[in-house]
Amino acid sequence: MSTTRATPAATTAAGSDGRSAVRGEPDPHRWRNRLHRFDIRYTPYLLIAPFFLLFLVFGVFPIIFNAVVALRHWRLDDPTLTGWSGLANFERLLTDDDFWNALYNTFGIFLLSTVPQLTLALVIASVLNRRLRAQTWFRVGVLLPYVTPITASTLVFAAVFARDTGVANWVLSVLHIGGEEPIDWRSAKWSSWFVIATMVNWKWIGYNALLYLAAMQSIPKDIYEAAAVDGAGVWRQLWRITVPMIRPVVIFTVVLSTIGGLQLFTEPMLLEQNAQAARGGANGEWQTIAQLIYKVGWKDLNLGYAAAMSWALFLIIVVVAAVNAMITNRLGGGKR
Repeated sequence: MSTTRATPAATTAAGSDGRSAVRGEPDPHRWRNRLHRFDIRYTPYLLIAPFFLLFLVFGVFPIIFNAVVALRHWRLDDPTLTGWSGLANFERLLTDDDFWNALYNTFGIFLLSTVPQLTLALVIASVLNRRLRAQTWFRVGVLLPYVTPITASTLVFAAVFARDTGVANWVLSVLHIGGEEPIDWRSAKWSSWFVIATMVNWKWIGYNALLYLAAMQSIPKDIYEAAAVDGAGVWRQLWRITVPMIRPVVIFTVVLSTIGGLQLFTEPMLLEQNAQAARGGANGEWQTIAQLIYKVGWKDLNLGYAAAMSWALFLIIVVVAAVNAMITNRLGGGKR
């Protein structure tokens, strides 16, 4: 039996589109295939490139530049005072009474706002998760404080807690709470902390409640029905079933509240009648670290020291957020 050997010119190879092309001749689909491979391999990176470019310009670069400024003598009122200072700006923090006072105020306001804020948000979310009349209206209503401009709400609260004409003192006088003299909410640490914490809680309780509510929607109703049959009340169901099962969201809100609480700026800034002074009261009763950074950098014109303060605040936030997340994670895990 004779066989016929194919010549090289007649040898064929299958193309990518399923049709055969004679070997040695140009592939008419070559550029289309290359374009397809480029589209599959590189187009996703081109689509996400704008975000990373903006992040490098407005995120990474300011952080790096701020670190450089923190290690230098940098005063806007004395351009001749330049040069590397090393850790001198950070060493100054250890003996700066204003910094420690601001740190004390920041943590005090943070505790008064974060703990009640997240606790009340859990309770409100648990109520909204049940069958209620006008349920949608209630869910939208709790979010209204969050969408209110923070400047407008802060100015309203400043008027409410005014010494002589404020509604708060009028209500206390009607209820016969307090002394004969109206409370000067801006004159003491505890009262000014309470005012600022009230502003923060009013704005963020509804936001956190909706986050918790969204997480609660994924919990099967059968679990609650079984717990009710076993005799578990509403409060026990909340802390023994709901909180452990939405633990990732709880940790997220704890970390988010920690970051926001330790960076508090607008509320204490606008509580003061002369906001641009950024003193936080006559004797710094409610001056936060963010306020002090603004004052040192843009009022005292010492950018090097202000940069060092901002890095100290950054490290404090990282440590406190990590500790809070760890504690919340363990508490939630222990209730499983």
